Amino acid sequence: MSKNIVYRQILDNLTTATLVLNSDLTIQYINAAAEYLLEASGTRIAGTNLASLFTDSAEAFETLHAAARTGQPFTKREAEFTLLSGSRFTVDYSVSQIGADSAELLLELQPRDRLLRITREEDMLSQQETTRILVRGMAHEIKNPLGGIRGAAQLLDRELTDENQKEYTRVIIDEADRLRSLVDRMLGPNKAPQFNDTNIHEVLERVRTLLEAESKGRVRLERDYDPSLPEFQGDKEQLIQAFLNVARNAMEAAADHPSDRQPCIVFRTRALRQFTIGHRRYRLVCRVDIEDNGPGIPPDLLQNIFYPMISGRANGTGLGLSITQSIIGQHQGLVECESSPGCTDFIIFLPLELKA
Repeated sequence: MSKNIVYRQILDNLTTATLVLNSDLTIQYINAAAEYLLEASGTRIAGTNLASLFTDSAEAFETLHAAARTGQPFTKREAEFTLLSGSRFTVDYSVSQIGADSAELLLELQPRDRLLRITREEDMLSQQETTRILVRGMAHEIKNPLGGIRGAAQLLDRELTDENQKEYTRVIIDEADRLRSLVDRMLGPNKAPQFNDTNIHEVLERVRTLLEAESKGRVRLERDYDPSLPEFQGDKEQLIQAFLNVARNAMEAAADHPSDRQPCIVFRTRALRQFTIGHRRYRLVCRVDIEDNGPGIPPDLLQNIFYPMISGRANGTGLGLSITQSIIGQHQGLVECESSPGCTDFIIFLPLELKA
């Protein structure tokens, strides 16, 4: 077996996406990992220019040409490529010359999306846990003196004979009850979830029916379900509450800010295989998207949107998303949000097999 064939077999067995380019960035060779990453067949793209594979900035391509002329290696971090199919991904890539006298370049691509997503999810889960600890601590500190205030007001109310004065003690009792209710809502569901066989589409259909009644035809509700999703262990009632909180926000955002398009919410489900949530890898995960065509969430609000008492609406309590996050967390899942003007997408990941 010739050395060239051996070297090619070695490259084809690498997990790093690798391309060999000549001086004008024509593709000479692409290994199997690069074929998978760039969604292209080596046979089809050999002899074509690199620019035919993906789009990047003109500056980036000029840097590649300069590397071919000077032989100077370089590395670029977190470059965003867009394939001709429309797929977008983030990579680190390194360019080096093959041999001292050769004009050929070796381009190595390291996909970063999965690592970036895992890092982002770890940060999000850490924030969620910090928020839960903060809320529990604050609730404890509020509810204890609140019980004393309410009890004292009740005792005072019994001693008073003047009905006008009793009105003041009743105000104290009512306000204490209101604050206690608010704190309980901040803590989320006060009972452990009851896990039973649950169909995610039954949950979403209940939410869609409720929204249909509430919106009275103002908002178009679309479904895009993956019927292959199996049942999983979940608390159906709590999940309905979690998805309803998200969907109501979407409905109000879309309906209260009409544009030239009819307000619309899309419910979408997909199955994801071998998907990681936090530190755990699951064989099968359900992804649910609740997408609206409202005005979008301002960036400065987006990063804090899951904290209690944070709301973008004047009449919002800021508790709905916090409660949703708590319920989904009890199902070992995760809630994310991506937003831009005209498209806000809440993405809920739920593992279809729970791990202890």
